[in-house]
Formats: sequence, C-alpha cells, structure tokens
Amino acid sequence: MSNIFKVTDLVAKESLRIAHEKLQMIGTVDRQYDESFVMKGRGSPHGSTLRVKSPNQYTRRTGNAMAVQAQDETTQTITVATLDGVDMGFNHQELVQSVDNDGAFDDLSKNYIAPAIAGLCSAIESDAIAYWTKAPYQVAGTAGTAMTDLVAVGAARAKLNQQAAPKDGQRFIQADSVTMGSMVNGLKGLFQDSAQIREQYREGMMGRTAMADWYENDRMWTLPNSADVAGGTLNTYTIVDGDSTLTVTGITTTPVVGMVFTLAGIYDCHPETKAAYPHLKQFTVVSPASQTAFVVSPTIYITGAKKNVAGATGADIVPADLTTAALVWVGLASTNYVQSLMYHKEAFQFITAPLPILDDAQKCVVVKKDNLSLRCWMGSDIRNNELLMRIDILYGMAALRPAWASRIIGSAS
Repeated sequence: MSNIFKVTDLVAKESLRIAHEKLQMIGTVDRQYDESFVMKGRGSPHGSTLRVKSPNQYTRRTGNAMAVQAQDETTQTITVATLDGVDMGFNHQELVQSVDNDGAFDDLSKNYIAPAIAGLCSAIESDAIAYWTKAPYQVAGTAGTAMTDLVAVGAARAKLNQQAAPKDGQRFIQADSVTMGSMVNGLKGLFQDSAQIREQYREGMMGRTAMADWYENDRMWTLPNSADVAGGTLNTYTIVDGDSTLTVTGITTTPVVGMVFTLAGIYDCHPETKAAYPHLKQFTVVSPASQTAFVVSPTIYITGAKKNVAGATGADIVPADLTTAALVWVGLASTNYVQSLMYHKEAFQFITAPLPILDDAQKCVVVKKDNLSLRCWMGSDIRNNELLMRIDILYGMAALRPAWASRIIGSAS
C-alpha cells in the first residue's frame, strides 16, 4: 500500500470519526430508509431525490356492511443535492511522514483535521437545526418566559402523545446552554441525592427527563417575529379540503417563516379517532408570498381519513362559518424567541449519498458508517510541492413527520 493511499484512507476514516462526534442532533434523527419504500430519482448524483411513501390513514367502519377505502397513497420527497466540504493544503513531506508516526498523525488530526471537520459539521448542523425547528407547527411554553421547570416540557410531551408519536425511548430534547442551566437550577430541589442526579447537577445536564434524552446544543434557532402580530383575519376566504394557502387581511407586514398562529374555531384533533382536543390547532408559516397570502403547515384536511382539524365538539368544521376567522400569533412583534425542540427520532430525516470515486482509488476514498458518508480526495500541486485535500459530503434533509415534534418557546433575546 502506497503512502499516498495510507494518507487518504487514514484522513477519510478520521474525518468520519470526528463527524460522528460533532453531528449532535443529526445523530439523533432518522438516517435510515427502506429500499422497498424508496425510488431514486433519475439524473446526476447532485440533485437526486428520494420519494418516500407515507403510511395510509383509515377511518373506522361500524356495522356489518363493508366500507372499502381506497389506497390513497401519498409520497414525500427528500432532495439529496447539498454538497458541502472543507479544503486544505499540506506540505507533501510532512503529511506522508505522519502516516508512519502515530504521534505525528495525532498532531495532524488535532491541529488540522479535527478543526476542519468541526467547522464543517457545525455549519451543517446549524442549517439542519434551523430547518427542523421551523418545520413543527406545534409550540409549547409561554413566549418570553424562560424554562425553569417541567411545565412547558410536559406540554410538549403531551403534544407528541396527542399526535400518536411512538413511546419507544427515541424522543429527544435539544436546548441551548442558558436554557439547560436554568432547567437544572430550577429543578435541583426536586431531586433526591442519587449518583445520577449529582452528576446532572455537577455537569449542568438533564440526562433523561420527561420521556426524552436531553442534549445541550448552542446552535439552536431563534424565531424572529415580524413587526406586526396584532392579529388579522381570513379575508372572506373559504377553506377547502387539502388547503395549505390562506388569504388574509389586517396584517401590515409579511410574516416570517416559522411564525406560529391559531385560527379561531379550528381545533386540533386526534389523528386516529378524530376526536377534538380542547385546544386550537396551531399552524406555522412555510412560505409567505406577502402579508395577504401565505403557505402554511400542516395542510388542512376537513374530513375523511386525513382529517386533522375539527370544530369544538369534534364535528367537521363548516368552512362557510369561518371565512373571517381571527388569527392569533404566538409571541410579540419584532421580538426574538429562543426555541428548544422536543421530537421523536422519525420526525426528521438526514440522508447522505456516497459520492463517486474520481481520479484513482489511491487518491480518492469514500467511507461510510451508520448511513453517514464522506469522500476524501487528494491531488498534487507540483509547483509548490503540496498535497491538496478536499473532504466532501452530499446530503439532504427533511421533516416527514412534523407532528411528532414540538418547539418549546422560551425567553426573548
């Protein structure tokens, strides 16, 4: 095995090891998919799509006569098109010598590879957290009030339960350091003096609480509310089944993606029984075209197996009675709110695709572990006696089950 191959292989494997450690939230989401439920898009590797089938939904039959329901198959797509990387240049002799010297390679990893991969992973994770935090339309907590107890966390847990998120030990909470510290300090008097609790208090970490594993993450996204949250109403607009674009009036500024609101008279309901909950359905802004029209999530289904809204009594809503329903926004105008996130693993998806091996196998290596793939590629700069190195990752992300997640809104910043 030539030295250049050893260098490429070692750097690739070390980069993947560091990436596993640094991709904190990404390490807790769904990076698996079943080939039988996925069709790869045609075309170049840069821009391929995965089409993922969503589970069908059904309504109950009562009585003896059958009521056969059509297989109303729906698919969602994950586009694997984001190519990120980090590039370095090394003195040829020093890099090759490090292969045969453990101490030299440790220095190489510590001084060059580790900070390079850490920066790359931090940027990817920051983008992913922002994307995944905007996706859930459910919000627990009180805007402007810091989390110091389990009230808001319990409300978020209830929202996941109400949307039938699995209780299988795969729920997580991501919170920033200030929120984590406030929670530990606020709850310390409630804990018994056990070894686990002493460790939580000493390290400032929550461990596993409220059916979720807690992670401290200072890349959390902050919601910047727009300048007008005074209200607004539907603009004599009749909601139809499968609607996701609302026409409104009474708002003077375009809402920000991720802002959350409720509509008077439109209640949440159980995804299976369709029984109404006592709280209004929450919606989030996905794509605001203007202050008078914007796309929201979730898509509104009034009746049938996909029904996700109801009247106060559980009956189907009557759109004709709600054409001027009032919007109530979460939080104050022109105010930023820290967002923590509680979610089930399968709420969010992160997919990497193996990049092609170019040049030759001694200079280009692709490594993969736990569905995370990186490519390390080296080339020579003969003018300057350097080895040029690029480390690439091709990936896509999605939030296929946003109902299995809830933001926890906290203090204003």
